[in-house]
Amino acid sequence: MSLRLGDKAPDFTAQTTIGEINFYDYLGDGWGVLFSHPADYTPVCTTELGKTAQLADEFAKRNVKVLAVSVDPLDKHNGWVNDINETQHTTVNFPIIADEDRNVATLYDMIHPNASATFTVRSLFIIGPDKTVKLMITYPASTGRNFVEVLRVIDSLQLTANYSVATPADWKHGEDVIVVPAVSTEDAEKKFPKGLKIVKPYLRYTPQPDLN
Repeated sequence: MSLRLGDKAPDFTAQTTIGEINFYDYLGDGWGVLFSHPADYTPVCTTELGKTAQLADEFAKRNVKVLAVSVDPLDKHNGWVNDINETQHTTVNFPIIADEDRNVATLYDMIHPNASATFTVRSLFIIGPDKTVKLMITYPASTGRNFVEVLRVIDSLQLTANYSVATPADWKHGEDVIVVPAVSTEDAEKKFPKGLKIVKPYLRYTPQPDLN
């Protein structure tokens, strides 16, 4: 059965490049990004893991921990990390799961037989502090992910969780956000002291509430 938004993210224990971890324990009370790779020593994956490592500070300041997963064994992972560090001019300091038995891949429905019977598709999951699935994106093996977009979505999700707002199309950090329909205009005027811009009764903008 495939996962859907709002489902509880399956817990697991696995061997990784930083030792054995339990998924829930690793995330603690923070957010998580779990993303899969078709195989080690592949060019697109090398750039993706490098980019993720380069963005380590951005993930950390959002209280987000990242984990990668591939069905290849741990010894290949360790050798591949050396290549990633060398070619992408960075240091991979997050765990890469060795999922030889395809336990994690199966739990998260990462193997799509029409794409490949053995390798995982390029899936990405954002997990909230309540351990539920907040976002799922699946790319074909040939297309590298946009991790700036992943950070943008995390910013949006965290704003929604903390302030009862949504974000409009193409929103970027620092731009106005939308008051969710569940909040009345009367309550919104009290909740958002920076003011409201009412375009329609259902379309109400306010400055991003977590900025000074």
